[in-house]
Amino acid sequence: MGLEEEIEELEREIAETPYNKSTEQHIGRLKAKLAEKKEELEKRQQGGGGGGGYAVEQHGDATVALVGFPSVGKSTLLNALTNADSEVGAYEFTTLDVNPGMLQYRGANIQVLDVPGLIEGAAGGRGGGREVLSVVRTADLVVFVLSPFELQQYDRLQQELYDNKVRLDQEPPSVTVSEKGRGGIRVTASVDLDLDEDTVGEVLRQHGVVNADVTIRENLDVDRLVDAAMDNRVYLPSMVTVNKMDLVDRGYLETVEAGLRERDIDPDEAVYVSAEQGKGLDALKERLWHELGLIRVYMDKPGRGVDSDEPLVLPAESSVGDALEKLGGDFEERFRFARVSGPSAKHDDQQVGEDHVLEDEDVMRLVLRK
Repeated sequence: MGLEEEIEELEREIAETPYNKSTEQHIGRLKAKLAEKKEELEKRQQGGGGGGGYAVEQHGDATVALVGFPSVGKSTLLNALTNADSEVGAYEFTTLDVNPGMLQYRGANIQVLDVPGLIEGAAGGRGGGREVLSVVRTADLVVFVLSPFELQQYDRLQQELYDNKVRLDQEPPSVTVSEKGRGGIRVTASVDLDLDEDTVGEVLRQHGVVNADVTIRENLDVDRLVDAAMDNRVYLPSMVTVNKMDLVDRGYLETVEAGLRERDIDPDEAVYVSAEQGKGLDALKERLWHELGLIRVYMDKPGRGVDSDEPLVLPAESSVGDALEKLGGDFEERFRFARVSGPSAKHDDQQVGEDHVLEDEDVMRLVLRK
């Protein structure tokens, strides 16, 4: 039996096995084995010339991936948001390569990638989907671009990303596995677990862990446990924008909102745009900024004053040390202290060290060794 047949057989057995406490350990073992088989198949396909993904050089302060099926208007949206010039056509598979554009907003340079339209079966390699998905995995934010008339595409897109080990809008499992020389698997939980220790041990042993101290700090299910055992899951935030709203009349808007609710998407959280007519783009830019969680730090440069035109853009919760690292050069080696004014400072020109956490629109002056 080949690998693909083994995978199909495992998936069939999982689907046909009723889930209850007596079958939990068996299902955990099957799911762990399934994850390993899929990993083995992917490595084999890549080794056979399956490609390593699109070579898109990342630029700017953050990267956003526009994800959608063919012809939902991603290329038009990219052109409306950025300085890109993506070919646009009202037919499928116009976008044959990844098209990058740069959105300049609030002093930040945000790279926006129009990835080729995903089709069902992308995670399995259909239509070059695995290469497309490899680009999505490197982004800082996933933006689902949907048609108001085909909202069901969201379900399929989410599944394709999940199958490619992308976990959206969730934190990594709060599990620590410390392997040791002997003693078997010992589980310590700081919360009440629905999973029993035998199931935890079975999943870990399937992934080659025989002796380990396991600390679990959340009440997870089998799928989250399998994710915890693997080291190739990517955890990304996501948001939804509904394009082509110029084609929707007021009466149909309720149908759109109901379709979003069916998919656990708050209609008030979705961003409605018409890329063709340039409507809703300001709201979309603001939402991108919010979801990316970026902050601006204005540098007070010796002899030149505060540079308010080109701030240093950093992820939220960044420290002075993070700022030094992004500035590069020999700033880290020469750093003595910084003086900070603004939201994060107790007073103007507060003297701080590398551990000081910066906030949006702080002003910082570096004091360096000569």
